[in-house]
Amino acid sequence: MAKLTYHGHATCSVEADDGTKIVIDPFFNDNPTCAISVDDVQADFILVTHGHGDHIGDLLPLARRTGAQVISTYEIVSWLGTLGIDNAHPLHIGGGNTFPFGYVKMTPALHGGKIDGEGGEAFTTIPGGFLVNFNNGKRFHHAGDTALLMEMQLLAGKVDIALLPIGDNFTMGPEDAAKAVEFIMPEVVVPIHYNTWPPIEQDPEAFKAMVGDRARVEIIAPGGTLDL
Repeated sequence: MAKLTYHGHATCSVEADDGTKIVIDPFFNDNPTCAISVDDVQADFILVTHGHGDHIGDLLPLARRTGAQVISTYEIVSWLGTLGIDNAHPLHIGGGNTFPFGYVKMTPALHGGKIDGEGGEAFTTIPGGFLVNFNNGKRFHHAGDTALLMEMQLLAGKVDIALLPIGDNFTMGPEDAAKAVEFIMPEVVVPIHYNTWPPIEQDPEAFKAMVGDRARVEIIAPGGTLDL
């Protein structure tokens, strides 16, 4: 059975049914909510929603050590190429591609486009999220860092499990994230991007109450898992 592991902040990993290991937004070593080191992480694929340091903090060492293929925007893939990381596949908003574990499509996100990395000052990008249709039939959505978007309504009926930021300040807060649940209509919601630092402190139980019976809210502590 496929399994989701939440590492805190917006970082998670998924092990697909066939054992393929996917890491999303690798931020381990400087993540105050994460108890493991990037050196402990294995990856076959790395999905990157955008270029801020709290989402790509450990992208370079993880990609270099594991040889995992990076899936991200054209601009982030181009930046990686200047650093000698060529095993990368560019996507962009609305576009998708089939990989061994399933079909990956980039979804819109409204956020900042800076790339926080060596030589990244020459690049900017449009942040996104990922809709992953796994080969086992499960439909998984990582929204990335985003405000509430009307475009989320286009995902209605297409998502089984949604990871949504609730931290406010830099992304949606709990009220807007609850509205996003109404738009997307997933079966399961996992709150992310909260309680990493004081500006994004939130009570996930309060978010769960706001969602009510619109979806099942799974509050996963960093290091915790959820069967997909």
